[in-house]
Amino acid sequence: MDYIRVTEENLETEHICCAISNNKDIQVSSKKAWLKDRFKDGLVFLKSTERGKCFIEYLPAENAWNPLAAGGYMHIDCLWVSGALKGHGYSNDLLGECVRDSREKGKKGLCILSSAKKKPFLADPKYLAYKGFSVCDEADNGIQLWYLPFLKEVEAPRFKECARHPRVNESGYVLYYTDQCPFNAKYVPIVEKTAKEQGVSFKAIHIQNKEEAQNAPTPITTYALFFEGVYLTNEQMNDKRFLKLLAHSDA
Repeated sequence: MDYIRVTEENLETEHICCAISNNKDIQVSSKKAWLKDRFKDGLVFLKSTERGKCFIEYLPAENAWNPLAAGGYMHIDCLWVSGALKGHGYSNDLLGECVRDSREKGKKGLCILSSAKKKPFLADPKYLAYKGFSVCDEADNGIQLWYLPFLKEVEAPRFKECARHPRVNESGYVLYYTDQCPFNAKYVPIVEKTAKEQGVSFKAIHIQNKEEAQNAPTPITTYALFFEGVYLTNEQMNDKRFLKLLAHSDA
């Protein structure tokens, strides 16, 4: 397969894989706006030329929108190959290019978020282990930081203390999210509306910059939902999922 790197120059004409639609779609426009501001921070978005979810997104860990102490590493925001594109070695191609590029840029290694068991929107731990990654830190909610060092005896990355024990001091539902995930632009307002209709306390905290993200009370900043201070999930909610969650909470 052929691959193309999305840059500020071709951003408006290329599809972005995780939200395939036209630029007027709120999901596409929000993601592209987020990407445009990240290119200056060293973000790389490499994707297949075919239309589908087949891409890798990474940037220097110092500029990642996650609370990490990972100076000198490259952080992978997302490695996603799905649908008919799975099973053809494309994940290996994309990860291999990230390794090559990161070595060339003098990085210590790679790091990426995952968990002991596969969770939605997180890297598959079995695949990471197969590719030589290992766990270097874990938060109380089971979110793990995996890394692939390029040199022996290099210091491993870790979560910042603010994210090690994910919890918020607010009642009701509290959501932290960013525009890194395009689905949020569409579904966060829907969930806010659903919560209001159900008379449920719901507060959405839209993380707007790197500094806020790097000091968030959660390892995952793209979408982190809390209830009564306790972390619940990183899986994006639509109205049906949120109503199901409410029904389960009342049971």
